[in-house]
Amino acid sequence: MIDPRNCRPPRLMLAQLPTPLVPLDRLSASLGGPRIWIKRDDLTGCALSGNKIRKLEYSLAQALEEGCDTVITCGGLQSNHCRATALLCAQLGLSCHLLLRGKPSGEADGNLLLDQLAGASISYFEPREFQQNLPQLLADCQDDYQRRGHRAFVIPTGASDAIGVWGYFSAAGELADDCQRVGIQPQHIVCATGSGGTQAGLTAGAASFLPSTQVWGVNVCDDEAWFLNKVGRDLHDWRERYQLDVDVPSLSVRVIDGYVGPGYAIAEAPIFDCIAELARREGLVLDPVYTGKAFFGMLEELKAGRFGDSGDIVFVHTGGIFGVFPQRSGFAK
Repeated sequence: MIDPRNCRPPRLMLAQLPTPLVPLDRLSASLGGPRIWIKRDDLTGCALSGNKIRKLEYSLAQALEEGCDTVITCGGLQSNHCRATALLCAQLGLSCHLLLRGKPSGEADGNLLLDQLAGASISYFEPREFQQNLPQLLADCQDDYQRRGHRAFVIPTGASDAIGVWGYFSAAGELADDCQRVGIQPQHIVCATGSGGTQAGLTAGAASFLPSTQVWGVNVCDDEAWFLNKVGRDLHDWRERYQLDVDVPSLSVRVIDGYVGPGYAIAEAPIFDCIAELARREGLVLDPVYTGKAFFGMLEELKAGRFGDSGDIVFVHTGGIFGVFPQRSGFAK
């Protein structure tokens, strides 16, 4: 068995790292209680910004290791993961095929526009077919490329699988260095959780690098039970794939439920107000799909006393700025 801190899986250096860890002093002063810091993973790149790049450093390295010339992945019409994958494939000279849930109405906007600019092939599916048949749709697409003489590598939703766990396991080590540099020992790390991979990596990484810190995922879809199962399964697969010395059942997987609202990618007025207020107060832009809901949930739970009345909280800003533009009407006054 291998200590995960000593394991060296294939990796490409694609993100702009390390990302900054900065305090939100004005916001913290207005709220009282724990001091809020933000890990700026929205700065992993420009068009490539966000958390997905950290996971794709490992997923795409594995694709190249297996001699693949094509990458297939999936997500919603405004998937940050699909946008990052499409752009990185173009950067690496790989073909990219996206399977997207839903069909566009009107001109392409936000992430979808960038998918198209990056030259990705795109197949659109009705939501019900996508949800019910996604594994078969991915397998059929992979088989089609094989019949045409190509070797295609499939990356699941959000690059959230055993390979993708490495992205935020490594990020936790980077965050530990950040905390040492600024002289804090955070009691809590909070992130949005939509496919589970970022939360899985942070949970395992915190156990290795920040053992006194609790990781919380604020779910933006599904419910607490779904994420407890998904994160646990990804961590189990991670341990088994790489033969790691990790006691997965002992890892503390915690989910803050109750902030999904009407559904995935659907935000209500308090979320848009929170995004606008943080932009005015701290010059930070969140998105209404992931980080806006998670940050709002963190603030509500802070006010309710979940995080105590002192110490430090780190919020991981996982990006998503291109998801703001298709929902511009939510900011209309």
